[in-house]
Amino acid sequence: MKAALTELGLSIVEMTDESATLDGGDVLFTGREFFVGLSKRTNQRGAEILADAFKDYAVSTIPVQDRLHLKSFCSMAGPGLIAIGSSEAAQKALKIMQQMSDHKYDKLTLPDDLAANCVYMNLPGKGHVLLHCTPEEFPESAKVFEKLKDHMLIPVSNQEKVKVDGALTCCSVLINRKKNI
Repeated sequence: MKAALTELGLSIVEMTDESATLDGGDVLFTGREFFVGLSKRTNQRGAEILADAFKDYAVSTIPVQDRLHLKSFCSMAGPGLIAIGSSEAAQKALKIMQQMSDHKYDKLTLPDDLAANCVYMNLPGKGHVLLHCTPEEFPESAKVFEKLKDHMLIPVSNQEKVKVDGALTCCSVLINRKKNI
């Protein structure tokens, strides 16, 4: 991974503090700021290193209770649109995010927390594209996604990934590239 990112000309920051932990499943970048879930896999020191690496963006920490990661119940479903589960833990985290942010976000509330883990992309020639859970996995949440009329919706099964605590965002590294790179 490091070699591929270096080849793309991207800067890489390595965490050398052995006490720091930072799991990608706990990092939510909204395009304006970062929210970092403090969980079993991410600690305050990891969040501080992220903040040092991205000094132009606010970094706020969110306690994650009863879930593996922050992205176990939320992710970005579009510009300024947070997909959020409807559990008490998810709604409590959203409230903290809203209180800590200077930005206003729309929310897409889904009946199933795990369904809120989706992957948004703005692709040239395609526009808003959203990879999300299948109707077979979460039928009620899939109906909510279908209300996003300005998105190209692509249902993707998560049945195998969930067996190892995985989700759609676990299988994604999104890179914003200019066409001529």
